[in-house]
Amino acid sequence: MLLDLTHIRQAETDLVRAFEPAVFAGRDDAFRTASTVDLSVRIHKDQDRFRLVGTVAATLELRCGRCLEPFAWPVEAAFDVRYLPQSANAGDEEREIDEDDLSTSFYRDEQIDLGQLIEEQFYLALPMKPLCRADCRGLCPQCGTDWNVETCACDEKWEDPRLAGLKALIIERKKDDA
Repeated sequence: MLLDLTHIRQAETDLVRAFEPAVFAGRDDAFRTASTVDLSVRIHKDQDRFRLVGTVAATLELRCGRCLEPFAWPVEAAFDVRYLPQSANAGDEEREIDEDDLSTSFYRDEQIDLGQLIEEQFYLALPMKPLCRADCRGLCPQCGTDWNVETCACDEKWEDPRLAGLKALIIERKKDDA
């Protein structure tokens, strides 16, 4: 999934590629690529600087943060990233990060890793807490029953066993005060 920059000769070049889900298999546990990844990019070239503007679209499979069931999450993310040669990344002194620095990456050996760019866009598109549906009830913390499917007979009132000693002191103090 490397983009060879030596083949880009014009100031603007369009690139459209489709990647099979197997290309992204085993890369991460946060998501799984469940469909073909469609990449559409316009490459702007200015000597040794490149700007990639485009979109990436796919369907990811995530695990629900409450019930742990897998569900589909469609992604269509737009990006605008500037690439500078690795030699331009010679940060001699400490400085504050500018807004432009957040959309700047570096390339080496006249290649840009499109896989890294795509994965980055997927991570940015992930929800903070993935939920299979808004009203997901989750799992019982005691027996692990999926409350979306069935109910369990566990006691709903749960007490933290780490605080049992403190609770005993409070009850004892109330008895002494009475």
